[in-house]
Amino acid sequence: MLNWLKSLNKKKSPEKRVPTATKAAKNEAVILSRAEHGISRKNIDAHALKVLYRLQKAGFHACLVGGAVRDLLLGITPKDFDVATDATPEEVSKLFRNCRLIGRRFRLAHVHFGRQIIEVATYRADHDLTKSGMQDESGRIVRDNVFGELADDVWRRDFTANALYYDVSDFSVIDFVGGYEDIKRRRLHLIGDVETRYREDPVRMLRAIRFSAKLGFEIDEESRTPIYSLGFLLADIPPARLYEEVLKLFHSGHAVRSFELLLEFGLLKYLFPEADKSIEQDASIKNMLIIAMQNTDDRIIQDLRVTPAFLLAALLWHPVNSRVEKYIDKGMPYSVAIQKVATKVLSQQAASVSIPKRFTTTMRDIWGLQARFHYRSGKRALSVLEHPKFRAAYDFLCIRVQAGEKPANENIKHDCEWWTELQKQTGELQRNTLLHKSKKPAKKRRSKSAQEKNTTSPDS
Repeated sequence: MLNWLKSLNKKKSPEKRVPTATKAAKNEAVILSRAEHGISRKNIDAHALKVLYRLQKAGFHACLVGGAVRDLLLGITPKDFDVATDATPEEVSKLFRNCRLIGRRFRLAHVHFGRQIIEVATYRADHDLTKSGMQDESGRIVRDNVFGELADDVWRRDFTANALYYDVSDFSVIDFVGGYEDIKRRRLHLIGDVETRYREDPVRMLRAIRFSAKLGFEIDEESRTPIYSLGFLLADIPPARLYEEVLKLFHSGHAVRSFELLLEFGLLKYLFPEADKSIEQDASIKNMLIIAMQNTDDRIIQDLRVTPAFLLAALLWHPVNSRVEKYIDKGMPYSVAIQKVATKVLSQQAASVSIPKRFTTTMRDIWGLQARFHYRSGKRALSVLEHPKFRAAYDFLCIRVQAGEKPANENIKHDCEWWTELQKQTGELQRNTLLHKSKKPAKKRRSKSAQEKNTTSPDS
């Protein structure tokens, strides 16, 4: 392994690579043997091993890197397996017919095995201020395609816990930055100058929160302090990218803790500004959101289906509902008011975190059904029960009750209880219950003698 590290520069052509980073050269890597780190290949995905071995056989160096190595050391089964190599994306593509090259800001090779993707990244180096590596005036990286060596690449990683490399050639773990010790201490530490690294990519602040929530790691003081003052940098991140980060925060089984940390660091206002304002105005709203987050965490733990629309609907419910009430007070029907307000709130939200239409449609359904749960009989009630989003809307209603939403909590409490009891019946009985209650006396013309005898029609 040490001989390989010394020979890195000899193996690379100058037109494709850059020299080994001076910073990395001053730090000798710690090489942990198989006996020292305990990672077993049997816990590594077979497709990831296939990619590693093919790259190695072709004469390239390749390592498992990042979260997969971290999770294996923690005894957690990784969900994703990423590979880092000295092969360029084009060279990787030539080795795998099932490979697709993606990205412009950060060029990657995706090797497809059915629905599974093994992501392969070329070792990165410091930026050379050419078209391959660019930063804007705020220090944010807008292109990151300067290729280098493993000893360069480690400094392009974000946290020490994510900067370990598992070398399949001798089953060792390469550690330049003390990541192994930080994992043992359950500490999250950003590599390099902290403020500079956050400015390079402000999303690292959200990643710090996500890893802390997911792994139970403590963000060290040096890495946490700048987050309080640099949150505004998230405004420069494309809303579509922030949507992907929000999904990772709230759909990894640790939504409650992620939400609490977003509030602690003052970052929620850059993701969901209207929700943040609502929480400031009414502390009980935070309670509802935590209940909704816990509901999602529980479903994920139980391996039940979840939809982003549910939590997103919860986050924006109070901004929507408070405005709807104002329109209703002016005489506008609820069905019209809810759609009018939803359009405006979702349009404002898209400026920070854009939500795909397939989810905004579900959010509108969840919101719209809230005022229809007071129906107890007839075709209107049946249409509520048979609505495709009934279950999500019903769960949403009961979460509002559980949180003690005001005003009119007693009304929605009765709605929740009534629909809960109805669902204990079988499907056909539910339908009969609703339709039976809807039957009314038929309005038939009666004869004078019938009226005198006070008789009723057969349909009554």
